Formats: sequence, C-alpha cells, structure tokens
Amino acid sequence: MATKKKVLAAKNVRAACLRWGPVNFSAARALRAYSDEFGFSVALGDLLPLDHVWYVTHSGLLRLARRKRCVGIESTALSEFSDPVNDRYAFKATVFTSRTCKGFIGYGDADPSNVSPLVHGAEMRIAETRAVNRALRKAYGIGLCSVEELRSLDKTAEVAPNPKKLAPQCTNGNGGGPKVRDRLCQIIRQHHLDADLVKAYATDFCGVKSLREATREQIENFVQQLADWAEKDRNALLCQLNGYRVDKEKAGAA
Repeated sequence: MATKKKVLAAKNVRAACLRWGPVNFSAARALRAYSDEFGFSVALGDLLPLDHVWYVTHSGLLRLARRKRCVGIESTALSEFSDPVNDRYAFKATVFTSRTCKGFIGYGDADPSNVSPLVHGAEMRIAETRAVNRALRKAYGIGLCSVEELRSLDKTAEVAPNPKKLAPQCTNGNGGGPKVRDRLCQIIRQHHLDADLVKAYATDFCGVKSLREATREQIENFVQQLADWAEKDRNALLCQLNGYRVDKEKAGAA
C-alpha cells in the first residue's frame, strides 16, 4: 500500500510538471501529501493549481466518495434563501458515509455575481454542486477548497493560457478527431518535432497506456499545451521530448 501511494505521488508530480510546467518545492510536497492521504490523481483531473495553490474538483471528490464507499448524497433546494427570478439559489447537501452515519451537511449558493459569466443561467446547478462539495469535504476531512466553490472562476482561462488558440480546430469530432489530428500534425511539421516522441509525450500527458484510451478533452488539452510550449520555448520542449528518447533507449537496452 505504501509503495502504491509513493508511485501515485510520483506520477502526480510528473503529470503536474508536464501539464502546467515546473512545480515548486512547497506545491510538490503538498501534492504528495494529498496523493498519500486522499488518493487524488492529477491525470484524472482531481486537482487543479491556481495561483500556486491546489484545489480539488467536483469529479475528484465524487471519486473519493466512491473509493470510501459513501452510501449516499442528498441535496435539497432552500426556497427561503432562493430567488429564481434573479437567478439566485441555495442548496443544502448531506453526505452519508455509512448506514449509521447521521450525515455531514454542507451549504452552497450561487447567483450571477459569484459565478463566471460563461455559466450564467446555470446558477441552480452550481449552487447544488457547491453544497455537495462542501458536504463531501466535511465528511472526509478535506481542507482543500474546491474549484467550483471559487467566486467567478473561469477554469479554462486560469489553467490553460490562451484557450482560444485552438478553439476553431477543436469544435467537431470525437477524441483525436480529424481536426485535432490535423492541428497536431501541423505543430509537428511547423516546429520540426519527432512524431514518435510527441506520441510518447501525449500518452504520458494523458495518463493512459495508449492514446486510444484518451478522451477528446485530454487530447485537446495536450495539443494546446504542445502548441503553447513550442511557440514560447521550443528548446525546453525538445529537452522534454528527448527524455522519452532516453527512456526508449534504456528500455531497448534492457
């Protein structure tokens, strides 16, 4: 069990470096602690770094609840604190960690002033998600704030700079669809990259054994990361890719 935790921690630090660049010592130490204690996975999107601070995601909390065998989550709209006419909603959520558990309660609210303009009109769903997140964090002793609880956060803009760069190329198709592949091929040709090494990097970035297992979102994120890195610091990208050449040569020698 201890070995598995160490492996997960190492994978998380590496995945974070691949996805967002160098991770400072304190952030890496915190990431290892969250890996050990909660089993969070960077590759699966359980954690996000914003302003050098880690935040847990709703999907990460739900996966943790499943691992902990949570027996149920109950949510209720609080009409006395809600105003649908002005898109203001409040929810109460209760998490039951066992059949004898009396429940851990969390509250969440949302209105146009505390959500991103990109999700205006979805305040009711956001309020419920925030309530569930708070209840889950209480139930399992998680001191990390969740991304969805943050005020007016545009996750895409915070995590991936220049999100519009690839928007026209990533609007159709399934994971790795033609337009995504065309964009990837264009980047490889434009910056004279080794296609095999890029494929190895993509597999590692997405946290899968084969790119066929990667989701469309993971591949789009990789293509965006690759394009951004190639434009800003091609030499650093080549060093990253050459690391996979060394790994491949070592594997062949073994």
